[in-house]
Parts: sequence; structure tokens; C-alpha cells
Amino acid sequence: MTKVTMTVNGKAVSGDVEGRTLLSSFLREDQGLTGTHIGCDTSQCGACVVHVDGQAVKSCTMLAAEADGATVDTIEGQANADGSLNVIQQAFQDHHGLQCGFCTPGMVMSAAALLKDNAKPSEQEVRDYLEGNICRCTGYHNIVKAIMAASGQDVTAIAAE
Repeated sequence: MTKVTMTVNGKAVSGDVEGRTLLSSFLREDQGLTGTHIGCDTSQCGACVVHVDGQAVKSCTMLAAEADGATVDTIEGQANADGSLNVIQQAFQDHHGLQCGFCTPGMVMSAAALLKDNAKPSEQEVRDYLEGNICRCTGYHNIVKAIMAASGQDVTAIAAE
């Protein structure tokens, strides 16, 4: 067993993990943060995206020990301080960017990383950035629209597909 310590959503946490424990498992099972979804365990779907030291990471491909000493942000830490939805989460709700909700945490975390690096992405840039996230319900159109709306862009001209 290896002791890991990290800051998760602003809170110092630690735990003993086996060397093979994935960050996604540590977050879900040891920390009770079940918003980080496990969809494939092979890095294909993006449902497990979290931020590690400010970078979007698929937590099903990172060992918990690799995050020792890191700052990790999950979907549970994305809401505003008063508990209300942040601008990206609200845009997903307003623009119907979710259906079943399984991919939504990973999509929101990926969107946050994109908007941090590119404050006003084009529709094609959003689509390209989301290549590593799979949604089986929405067809992506409303997800793209939500992300563009969260960036402050006028999305009224974007026709529904």
C-alpha cells in the first residue's frame, strides 16, 4: 500500500492505495465523489475527465499514486460557492446539452479546460476538442451549443440539427 495525499476540490485528502489503484477509483470509492463516471476503463469515452494541476485528465488512465501531491478538481467542485450551477453547468441545462447525464460530468470538465485555454472557441474548435468524449444520447449539437453559450457567444443563429 502507498499513502497518497492530494487536494481535491480545495480540500486536503489522503488515503492508502494499492499501486494499481486508478485515480478514478480513488475519487469514487475512497473519497465518495461519484460524479466522476467510469464508462470504459480504456480512455475512450471521457466520462471520467477531471483536472489534475489544471490539466484535463482521463482519470481512468492515471494511477492515484501519480496524483500524489497534486491538486485535483472534479465535477463536484465545479458549482459556485453558494451551490448554484456554474456558467458551464447552467449553459448545459439551458441549451439541453444532456439527456441521460452519464457523459455530462466529463463533458463539463472538458468544456472548462477548453474555455480556460480558448475563451471564444468556434463551433469546429469545440467539436474537435470533444473528440475524446463520447455521448450516446445527444448527437453533440446541444453540447457544442452549450459550450459556446458558456463562452458568452450568441448561439441563436446556430440551427438545430
